[in-house]
Amino acid sequence: MLQRIFKYLGKLIDLPGHLAAMQDHRRAPRIPTAAVVKSILVMMLTRLGSFNALEESAAARLWQKLLGRKLPSADTLGRVCQTLEADPIRRMIHAKYSRLKRLKALDPPSHGLMVAVVDGHETHATRHRCCSDCLKRTLKTKQGTVTEYYHRLVHILLVGKDLCFHLDAEPIRPGEDEVAAALRLLDRVCAAFPRAFDLVAGDALYARADFFNAVLAKGKHALAVLKDEQRDLLKDARALWETMPPTVREADHVTIEMWDAEGFTTWPQCTAPTLRVVRSRETTRIKRQLTKQVEEKVSDWTWVTTAPKAQASTRAVVTMGHGRWSVENQGFNELVNRQDADHVYKHDGNAILVLWLLTSFCYANHQLLCSSARSYAAFVSASVLALRAANTAVMVTRPRAVR
Repeated sequence: MLQRIFKYLGKLIDLPGHLAAMQDHRRAPRIPTAAVVKSILVMMLTRLGSFNALEESAAARLWQKLLGRKLPSADTLGRVCQTLEADPIRRMIHAKYSRLKRLKALDPPSHGLMVAVVDGHETHATRHRCCSDCLKRTLKTKQGTVTEYYHRLVHILLVGKDLCFHLDAEPIRPGEDEVAAALRLLDRVCAAFPRAFDLVAGDALYARADFFNAVLAKGKHALAVLKDEQRDLLKDARALWETMPPTVREADHVTIEMWDAEGFTTWPQCTAPTLRVVRSRETTRIKRQLTKQVEEKVSDWTWVTTAPKAQASTRAVVTMGHGRWSVENQGFNELVNRQDADHVYKHDGNAILVLWLLTSFCYANHQLLCSSARSYAAFVSASVLALRAANTAVMVTRPRAVR
């Protein structure tokens, strides 16, 4: 099955050519970089979870046939990831995106706009080990004040109609905030994917003038959650909504009231001529199973965007605003739960980045190859069982040592 997947990827994006272009900074490598990266792809496609688990499943005939050589050790895999270059992996992801676009697998949603969602994610935290790329924070515990070390990545996810695609990631460096890394990521993504998306969405952290100005300079629209109670823009919008009747929409047990106003100029730091503020108050009716009583839960959302009404309707802005959670569900939760993306394979900044990119690439293959969660689970189970069976066969046929 793994051979069929690699053969399919070879036809889809010329995987052997991309693997041959992988480079690292070892002085005199005895193991080709392509063999190391291919071994990591096998580990991620079969969800083995760690380099040690991959090494334990090293059946001689299986790896000799699949890799064309002996499987590298767990130490070698981690050491190569420390110096492995990320740009060839990004080019491989770009080739996958181009192929999916030609196959019409990345069609826009019903509102017609492709949205790129940007958000930060903490991969792990520890109090016992640190590296030069670690971020630090001080925590107060019952035992006293302790220093915690952690890594964060800013991730950008393309939200389509039926498929979410991971475009790129950028680590947050020590001494900088999340938006600074996001701006660096935005420059690289817009250069590599100039026509992939129309709008960039983020949470309330990205409702900043420098981020909005950077997005506008790239020819894209920006959208962010508006939460600052002291912001003059929000005050003016609330004063206007008091005299504006909402647009009401009924869904399944949900009543959505929407207010939409544009033409605001009370954010002078933003270079957009005018801004638009959209509010959505959603009342959800829930029937409790125990008491059989109907309860109402109300959630109130406000977004600021540069997209005019002529390009994005009120309902489209609300849909794109809620679509920001795709980066949590399809971006982080599924990568962590299905692909073990938060596992620390090697505590090194470059290793964490390249392994996250490879994990994103493998998850895109899973989304494309497996149309449902049942087929996905069947694929993973079959692959893992095949590796364990091959490893068991080697263990059984191995001669015992004579004492």
